[in-house]
Amino acid sequence: MQNTENFGALEPQRGYPTTGAIGPSVPPMLLQYWYTVMRWRWLMLGIILGCIVLSVVVTLFMSPQYTAQVQIQIDRQQKQITMVEGIEAQTTPQDQEFYATQYTLLTARPLAERVAASLALYNNETFLAAHGIDGDVLTEKSPGLSAQQIKDKNRRLIINLLLDNVDIAPIRNSKLVNVTYTSRDANLSARIANEWAAAFIATSMDRQYASTADARKFLEERLVTLRQRLDESEKLAVNYASRNGIVSLGETRDSEGRTTSNQTLAGAQLAEMASALNEATAARIAAEARSGSAGESTSESVTSNSLSSLRGQRATIAAEYAKKRVQLEDGHPTVQELKQQLATTDNAISQETQRISRARQSEYREAARREAELRAKVETLKQGLDVQNKANIQYAAFLRDADTNRQIYDALLQRYKEIGVAGQVGVNNISVVEPANAPDRPSSPNLLLNLLIATFLGVALAGATAFGLEQIDEGVRDPTQVDALLGLPLLGITPKVERNATEEMADLKSALYDAYFSIHSNLSFSTSHGFPKSLAVTSTRPSEGKSSTSMALAIVLGRTGKNVLLIDGDLRSPSIHGMLGMTNEKGLSNYLAGEDDWQSFIQPTELKNVSIISTGRSPPSAAELLSGDRLASLIAQALTQYDNVVIDAPPVLGMTDAPLIAKAVESVVYVVESVGPAVRGIRSSIQRLVMANARLSGVVLTKVGEGSMNYGYGYGYGYGYGYGSDRKDLDQ
Repeated sequence: MQNTENFGALEPQRGYPTTGAIGPSVPPMLLQYWYTVMRWRWLMLGIILGCIVLSVVVTLFMSPQYTAQVQIQIDRQQKQITMVEGIEAQTTPQDQEFYATQYTLLTARPLAERVAASLALYNNETFLAAHGIDGDVLTEKSPGLSAQQIKDKNRRLIINLLLDNVDIAPIRNSKLVNVTYTSRDANLSARIANEWAAAFIATSMDRQYASTADARKFLEERLVTLRQRLDESEKLAVNYASRNGIVSLGETRDSEGRTTSNQTLAGAQLAEMASALNEATAARIAAEARSGSAGESTSESVTSNSLSSLRGQRATIAAEYAKKRVQLEDGHPTVQELKQQLATTDNAISQETQRISRARQSEYREAARREAELRAKVETLKQGLDVQNKANIQYAAFLRDADTNRQIYDALLQRYKEIGVAGQVGVNNISVVEPANAPDRPSSPNLLLNLLIATFLGVALAGATAFGLEQIDEGVRDPTQVDALLGLPLLGITPKVERNATEEMADLKSALYDAYFSIHSNLSFSTSHGFPKSLAVTSTRPSEGKSSTSMALAIVLGRTGKNVLLIDGDLRSPSIHGMLGMTNEKGLSNYLAGEDDWQSFIQPTELKNVSIISTGRSPPSAAELLSGDRLASLIAQALTQYDNVVIDAPPVLGMTDAPLIAKAVESVVYVVESVGPAVRGIRSSIQRLVMANARLSGVVLTKVGEGSMNYGYGYGYGYGYGYGSDRKDLDQ
């Protein structure tokens, strides 16, 4: 890095550069870090070596520690206490929570108390010596404490030692957990590690037994409640059936105990009467069929013995009568007698036929009467059954309630029996996979590990010290330092204001407006033709006030009657459009990318005689766009329509954008924040502009005043200046 004397004060009237390097080939930010390291290399090296030597000394004086390890397996155990089919108990959905609970229990104080009691460690001086504590601590008197308080204090000491030296290391993607214990005694470490695992298993079993007992007690209480509920639901069903005349002849249940059908007395009677009615109807139809024909044609007339006999006799008499009439005259006594017999037989047949017909009519009337009687009874039963069916709806609800209570009661009773058996067996879900053995070599101190840690800490401490010392350089604090430290003339200073620059500049009587008007006046003397036609404003880093300076100079020019075009040249983090509440859809990046209609990108503002061109969308490579000659072409075209062009350029530090813009303008104003960036950084940035053959008119010292207040510049800058989205924060 070069001093001010190497480039001296820059002459404002120097011509435009045609060639020249823009910056170093190595990324400037890396160079800044490298320069910092080289400047403080001996201090940093001393800090690192001091940390290493200190770690060696500490390691040599450390007592050897022995770590014993026992490996246990923890299986996930689902406890189903109230599991009823169709009703799932609330369980943890993820195994991680279960194992996290187990790991916490492994380091719980009650477990340490159990181990201490099991190994009799409360009065064990060997245990204390294994942790570097004198055994006399157990017997020494403490003023103001009773014997019980001293005992409790010693117990807490033992428990804390156990908890401080035990370590739990779960093995990822497995059910295995390594439990280690560290002390100065290898055998004691192994004993405590094994006892820790055994105590954890015993504690888990105790919790299971307690859980089983609690579950049995809970289920006993629930069974009593459910039994009462079952009795009440069954009683409600019986009482309702009694009030509504519902007589159940039998219920059919499925395999789960639910009532599938329930036959009542009214239903059975109706079915019986309906069957009898069907039979009576059939009998009536048969009787009607028999009674509807003449006596001679009925089937009974054909099958009647008496009628058949009479018809046989008549046939015999008729045959004899016909025979005798042929042989004898009609008046013959024999013929007359046969004729009389034939008439008597016909009369007997007629009487028998009439008797049979009357009997069938009587039978039909009886069948019709019985049918009507049965039909009336069926209708009566149907009406009664309809009423009962309506009552059966509520009755069925009572039965379902009773069935549900019976199922829950039976399931809970079965679970109660299972828990009783499980409580007697005692299932353990924790087991020892590999017991601990006394280690044959110490686990610490580890000289190599300590050296690595010391080296890392030494490098970190040395780096922090070096960069802290770098920050002691508070930059330019006084306007009189500008020329001496930077070799550039001071154009003016601006005060630190509470409001943003745009609002402050609106007040023509404000100190800020006066300051920038003075700067404008000084710039008017920087060239032979007055204020530079094209001007770029840049700074070392963001948040120094360059955007506010660009805006303020444009405002002052506009108020003096000049037609000004303000261009936001900070393609990486634009802010001009945000300061004025404008859009940023298209702008400088579009023109640099090849769009020629630059006038379409101009946005008028409420400021007098001031128009702007925003950056447009942030390009992938701002330096690549700026490296061509389109920016110079844009400035030349703009000056045909505007009196002045002011460009808000990006900061110089670490980027090539500002030197590229500086080449294309007539003059460059360099903004420096009071008590801001280090002088070395400012000099480096100015040197880069000089190497780019930029014409530097001078320095504007901003934010002069007591105290400090940061104004956002956008984002993505700092030492990691890079591409960022559009920002609306003001630069000042």
